[in-house]
Amino acid sequence: MTAAAYTGSRTFKIQEPDAGPPPPGQVQIAVAYTGLCGTDLHIFHGDMDARVTMPAVIGHEMSGVVEAVGDGVTEFAPGQPVTVMPTISCGDCPACRRGNSHICHHLNFVGIDSEGSMQNRWNVPADIVIPLPEGLALDEAALIEPTAVAVHDVRRARVAAGDFVVVIGGGPVGQLIACVAQQQGARVVLAELDAGRRETAAGFGLHAIDPTELNLLEYVQQETDGAGADVAFEVSGAAAGLTSAVEVLTTRGRLVMVAIHPMPKEIDLHRFFWRELEMFGARLYQRTDFDEAVRLVAAGAIPARGMISRVVPLDEVEQGFLALESGGVMKVLVNCSEAGR
Repeated sequence: MTAAAYTGSRTFKIQEPDAGPPPPGQVQIAVAYTGLCGTDLHIFHGDMDARVTMPAVIGHEMSGVVEAVGDGVTEFAPGQPVTVMPTISCGDCPACRRGNSHICHHLNFVGIDSEGSMQNRWNVPADIVIPLPEGLALDEAALIEPTAVAVHDVRRARVAAGDFVVVIGGGPVGQLIACVAQQQGARVVLAELDAGRRETAAGFGLHAIDPTELNLLEYVQQETDGAGADVAFEVSGAAAGLTSAVEVLTTRGRLVMVAIHPMPKEIDLHRFFWRELEMFGARLYQRTDFDEAVRLVAAGAIPARGMISRVVPLDEVEQGFLALESGGVMKVLVNCSEAGR
């Protein structure tokens, strides 16, 4: 087998470990594709060296085919297409006891805290393996995990048909949120500075504007007869994006914090008081979100193929990260299969 292991800032080394057969209760997956996300890019930059154990095989947005099953596994069989919901919870912390195991206090996020999918043979616990429908292209299936993020965010915000939704930030997750919200029957506007991302969004049937050319607040007020947006998703990670997300909301509007803001940001709490606004954190996903993501991608309701900007072989993973950090791409996939070498 072959694996790409992170060994330090901006460096991966191709290794050939022996995966061995899957232990009892586990499934061995022949990994087809692994998607690169913003968290992976933080690892590549060395920003998470205190968390990952080097050499680290990372990656959690993936698709593949069952290669073998360990003793006691009866729900999967060799040849079956699958993906993985990459979260392992403790089952006993306060979050788990309240039914929120996806934000377990001791969460093992697979591909960060433990071995991930950037390899062509991967043994994982059977209970985090998700079956895929036959016929779903495996490159498209690699976008199910970020789609599950979007499904969870939209569900958390209680988006309903007829809602006016503002999405601030048009990267892959922002555009997926916009697509899922439109599937719910919402009216959606996406605010994004980058012209290439706006063009991509338009190709997906999304209405994207440049907030430096068109005043977002004035536009939302015009489109809602002065009421404001029902929901705003902050996906940009920028202070200006957060300010805009708050100011466009209607009375009792809902703000959903999707982007990671590692440093505190100022926020207009008087407006929260005055308009009785709500703010939600949205971190990961639950099994129902994953199942819905599988359905949406398989049905073609999510433009998964259109979001794939580039595919690199496993032994050129560093080039994938360089493309991601340079901008101008949406989703970069790593071909982890032996055929891709």
